[in-house]
Amino acid sequence: MRSPRFTADATSSDGVRARDFLVGDVPGVLWSPAAGADHAPIVLMGHGGGLHKKTPALVARAHDAVTTWGFHVVTIDAPGHGDRPRTVVDDRARADMRQAVTAGDTERFAEVSVRYTTGIAEQAVPEWRATLDALQEHFGAEAPVGYGGGISMGTAIGIPLTAAEPRITAAIFGGGFFVYEALLEAARRITVPVQFLLPWDDEYVDRYDTLALFDAFASEEKTLHANPGDHRTVRWVGIDKEFGARTLSRLFHDELGTSTGSVSGW
Repeated sequence: MRSPRFTADATSSDGVRARDFLVGDVPGVLWSPAAGADHAPIVLMGHGGGLHKKTPALVARAHDAVTTWGFHVVTIDAPGHGDRPRTVVDDRARADMRQAVTAGDTERFAEVSVRYTTGIAEQAVPEWRATLDALQEHFGAEAPVGYGGGISMGTAIGIPLTAAEPRITAAIFGGGFFVYEALLEAARRITVPVQFLLPWDDEYVDRYDTLALFDAFASEEKTLHANPGDHRTVRWVGIDKEFGARTLSRLFHDELGTSTGSVSGW
């Protein structure tokens, strides 16, 4: 097991410490309170397809989790994304998806997207597990761990990761990607509390396929939040913002033998 190799360190005006790191050759970012959170919960945040570890929306979510609840938040670039080199396979898949969208060929788009995302997930899951190993080597193994992947590729990676990783104790997933049998099989092995966000009018993905995926989760505690809007314009309102923080904080304080107090959001 190895600790992360930190390559940059800065603290913002709101007291959030951001550290760039490498685990092997995988780049990531760790956001933490500037002081006093050695054993606080760790939230793993995945990013969407074609994006990277420092998109404005992801950075904003990370800062919110740190400043509001004192959590650590970590993200890594997915294979072929961000600061990681793109391969011939990456370039070909992206070109094929663009051509399919331009031609209005949804079937072809789905075929290429599933094949490409499946390959990324197969590589990304062990990378995430190695990153978690490194973080626990650095912080200690006591902290509860959650996954928050947003929609799209972050969830297509997060579902098999959560199914394979017993240290993840709560997860937030979302729609916006094509559902395939391997993903359903992974969902059936997930028993931790799950919150699932569904863009009701996604222009590519059949909402009923996504509902079948939600149904497949074996979790006793799971909630579905559907908002109108397509893949890129959905605005999330009315969701249970206390889900992740409540779940992780309960585990954190149960382990410490202290009261949970009041928590909100993740």
